[in-house]
Amino acid sequence: MTIKQQMEEKIAAAFSPSRMEITDNSHQHAGHAEAGDAIESHFHVEIVSDAFAGKSRPQRHRMVYEVLAEELAGDIHALAISAWTPDEG
Repeated sequence: MTIKQQMEEKIAAAFSPSRMEITDNSHQHAGHAEAGDAIESHFHVEIVSDAFAGKSRPQRHRMVYEVLAEELAGDIHALAISAWTPDEG
């Protein structure tokens, strides 16, 4: 299973999103020293979920970081997050 697939499963289970898109941007960083040898290292996560209602942007990001803690402790070098409620997204 790829890192992207792991992320999709965990986000789906944690947030029951009405919309989710995970983009692997690692190819844009190939050869950068900080990317190292990781093939899957840079991602953008877009999530629309009721779970973010009443939460600030930093709180939403912390929620996603917590769910993806295992992946972030591994080869992921960068994670951009866009997290909205259904009314916002």
